[in-house]
Amino acid sequence: MLNQLRIDRSDEPESGGRPWLKWLLVLVLLIALAAGAYAWFAPPPGVPVTVVTARAIAGSGAAAGGSLLDAAGYVVARRAATVSAKVTGKVTEVLIEEGSRVEANQVVARLDDTNIRASLNQTQAQLEAQRAQLQQVRVNLANAERDVARRKGLVEQKFISPAELDVAQTSLDSLRASLATTQRNVEVAQRGVELAQRNLDDTTVRAPFAGVITVKAAQVGEIVSPLSAGGGFTRTGIGTVVDMDSLEVEVDVNENFINRVKSGQPAVIKLNAYPDWAIPASVIAVIPTADRAKATVKVRVAFKEKDERVLPEMGARVSFLSDAPAEGAPKPSGVLVPADAVLGTGDTGAVFLVRGTTVERRAVKLGAKTGSDYTVIGGLSAGDALAVGDLAKLGDGARIVIRKAP
Repeated sequence: MLNQLRIDRSDEPESGGRPWLKWLLVLVLLIALAAGAYAWFAPPPGVPVTVVTARAIAGSGAAAGGSLLDAAGYVVARRAATVSAKVTGKVTEVLIEEGSRVEANQVVARLDDTNIRASLNQTQAQLEAQRAQLQQVRVNLANAERDVARRKGLVEQKFISPAELDVAQTSLDSLRASLATTQRNVEVAQRGVELAQRNLDDTTVRAPFAGVITVKAAQVGEIVSPLSAGGGFTRTGIGTVVDMDSLEVEVDVNENFINRVKSGQPAVIKLNAYPDWAIPASVIAVIPTADRAKATVKVRVAFKEKDERVLPEMGARVSFLSDAPAEGAPKPSGVLVPADAVLGTGDTGAVFLVRGTTVERRAVKLGAKTGSDYTVIGGLSAGDALAVGDLAKLGDGARIVIRKAP
């Protein structure tokens, strides 16, 4: 009876199984396989580039005098001087400040002149003493001349002997020699006064030429001396004056390209502080010697326009231009493209035209370089879209990713 009451579970499935878990594992495995297959067979990511457009050359544009060569340098002054005193002394007055303008021979400082003025007074007194002595000798000489004249008459009348006349003549000759000596002493004393006066004048420091003070080196109470360079607390100068009208740019040009530069050649100067300001200029001279260590030749370039924004020691970049074409000559053809979009230098190069998500490599003929642009005279048309980026990674048909220009 009890066996009849038991439930038969032999035909029921095992209750401990989880069939949905198996399907979940299969699904995860399929997703992983699909991701791996996509990573293996998917095309590589494109090279990031920005897009620029080839620009048409204006009628009087950059090609009419394009850049043949660019070089970096600094603004320098041809006339600049550290003003100092000729003598050593303590500064009692400084009349300049940085940025102040001075004229030629303007007083910029004064030194303590107490001792030099006392020396001047002494030499003047010595001169007066010599002049008084000279006057005394002249009086004695006149008296001796009269005495000799009287004695000559007495000798003729036989009242005195010739020996007495000889004594008087000797005294006269001695006074004449004394007169010459005293006159020379007066001249020496005069030269002493002049020297003392010059020493006194040297305590007043003057500007050698008109310009602007760029450095104030000394203060009241300090000792200045032109002979104590680098010694102790002694200054060697009062300040530095620069002639702003003599500013120019000195650049070092690689000796391999110095044949592109000549005196009188037109140029354009761009200061690092004002990169958008193109200053017309011209070559003053090519210094006829090379720097062996750097393999460069120094070139002096003059500003054609003076401006107070130009300051000494500013960094500058000079573009040496080709001569402008003669009037009536055919206008240059071609387009302007940024130099970053061109691969290669010289007369030929290559650019990459943007074709959707790929690029097309195209050989082009290059003209002159003007600033940051190249003149392309063959192979491109105005409006062509060009890739700018790591051009070494690009090739014909390469995939690209276009990003926005910064």
